[in-house]
Amino acid sequence: MPTMGGDSGSHSGLGTARGRDWPGVRQFNVFVKNQIGGLARVVQHFETTSVRIVSISVVNSADCAIIRLVLSDPERAREILSLAELMFSESDLLIVRLPDIQEPLLGMCKSLLQAEINIHYAYPLLIGPKGSAALAMHVEDFEMAARILANRGFMLYTEDDLLGEEGLS
Repeated sequence: MPTMGGDSGSHSGLGTARGRDWPGVRQFNVFVKNQIGGLARVVQHFETTSVRIVSISVVNSADCAIIRLVLSDPERAREILSLAELMFSESDLLIVRLPDIQEPLLGMCKSLLQAEINIHYAYPLLIGPKGSAALAMHVEDFEMAARILANRGFMLYTEDDLLGEEGLS
């Protein structure tokens, strides 16, 4: 099977529908040759399905590219990627709603800095739940980051928030 293992955590009381310890969202890291049309070939696998691309980021290197995808239905997305025989792994992200305030990123970054939590990378959602601006983040300590951000009033989205038309309308 072309998949690789995902992340896991310890029990913290921050349960989700998947029984995860934090309100994490799965990211699919698809590995493709660095050539013309690589991104189009991956994206076309979702073209005729109900699975929507919620967020995308491409990291390029000399030999391959890593296409990071957040998809509206992770279970179905895993099936689609496997049937397409694409090499991929899964990792967990926090998806944070950006509040409608001045400099929302600064407040979020300061909150994580005060807790000494490193942000490995981040990228925006194409459209967040209910049309809100949101940021996908891969952080050093998911459990602590989720607690800190929730305690500071930031809304964290789960996979249920991304599933279906009601979540992304």
